[in-house]
Amino acid sequence: MSRRVLIVGASGFGREILHWVDVAMRAGAVPDWEIGGFLDRNPNALDDFAIDIPIVGDPATYDPQPEDLFLCAIGEPRTKLRVCRELAERGADFPPWVHPNASLAARSTIGRGTILLPDAGVSVDVTIGEFVTVNCRAGVGHDVVIGDGCTLNSFVNVAGGAVLGTGVSVNSHGVVAPRAKIGDFSTVGAGSVVVRRTKPETTVLGVPARRLQFPADESAPG
Repeated sequence: MSRRVLIVGASGFGREILHWVDVAMRAGAVPDWEIGGFLDRNPNALDDFAIDIPIVGDPATYDPQPEDLFLCAIGEPRTKLRVCRELAERGADFPPWVHPNASLAARSTIGRGTILLPDAGVSVDVTIGEFVTVNCRAGVGHDVVIGDGCTLNSFVNVAGGAVLGTGVSVNSHGVVAPRAKIGDFSTVGAGSVVVRRTKPETTVLGVPARRLQFPADESAPG
């Protein structure tokens, strides 16, 4: 029986996932898949694009069917975890998916809903949780632990023995040094290098990465 693929999120990342699934299907890597459409709360999200794949519903209300298979195309970690876990509680099937041009090495594991996109590389003895995105040309070194809901954008490098908590975002060309630890729901800015650790729910930027602090609003009363 063929599986109907539904992409959760019809933003730019959703359109990227559509492209990479189409490439994999044309290569015969997923012969039992057919693209069924998108789920998005905005029914007009694709109006400006020449895409003939429909938005078939809102992820908050969609009733998963037995033939449905879901791929997550939401980048923001909190939203990703909330939307996908709610769908999963209603029976949605989120398999892990390794694109045929990505690599997952020996003794490494990935959780449900996790996606490895083209030219992403995961080395040996890595543990990756659920609903994690490893985008194109991101690299994950040996013995790394990555928590649920993380997003590694393109050209990110997470070096051996590093630990990323739940819901971490590492933006393009960000580097997490060997054995560094990133706190839950932290964000690493583009091109930044974390050499030791970050506290939870902080944004760090620079080389070496430091906590981003905004100046106080001098016009504010008091």
